[in-house]
Amino acid sequence: MQLLVSPASIEEAKMALAADIVDVKRPEEGSLGASFPWIIRAIKDLTHKPVSAAIGDFDYKPGGAALTALGAAAAGADYIKIGLMFDGKEEARELIKAVVRAVKDTYPEKTVVIAAYSDWKRLETLSPFDLVPIAADAGADVSMVDTGIKDGKSTFEFMNEADLTRFTIMNREHGMKTALAGSLKFEDLDTLKRINPDIIGVRGMVCGGDRRSTVREELVMKAVSMVH
Repeated sequence: MQLLVSPASIEEAKMALAADIVDVKRPEEGSLGASFPWIIRAIKDLTHKPVSAAIGDFDYKPGGAALTALGAAAAGADYIKIGLMFDGKEEARELIKAVVRAVKDTYPEKTVVIAAYSDWKRLETLSPFDLVPIAADAGADVSMVDTGIKDGKSTFEFMNEADLTRFTIMNREHGMKTALAGSLKFEDLDTLKRINPDIIGVRGMVCGGDRRSTVREELVMKAVSMVH
């Protein structure tokens, strides 16, 4: 299990370098809010670790998603991560295929991460369980769950351990890796180890519990120690 930490700035990224994957996002623009390409490049220059970039919580806009994904890859991101903030299996298939093609045609070595939301029922978006076969068929590498509304509620308030284990097993059976995120806490780590996803993504955990605060290096080190 790898630890992904999501700093919101270059200064925060310096506090997150002990993580296995340094994720670049802009929290004020949403759950998977996109940052700026120059921030991605600067953080890539800081570390030899893989860098992930969120590109947004997208409505059904396959052209915009594809172009944005290519931009993140060109800026240096190793993982390109997009959230599907809409419902509809065929629409999801078209958008994911567009994103995968945009990235892989030029950067075949890069990793495409497709996120659904643990709180999909209140968002009226695609279920994570419906996402898995669609993402796999479209050529994605990682299927992810996050919370879409950042109101302090955890993924575990919407999907229990059995649900998340099922999601993880489904991904494995479809040849994809699993990432889990969504207001995860230190006390969730034992449960997450039992679920055994490939990646867990955190921000609030290493900001002292408030994702709007600042990443703290000592909490990143604590998380790394507990995960490994």
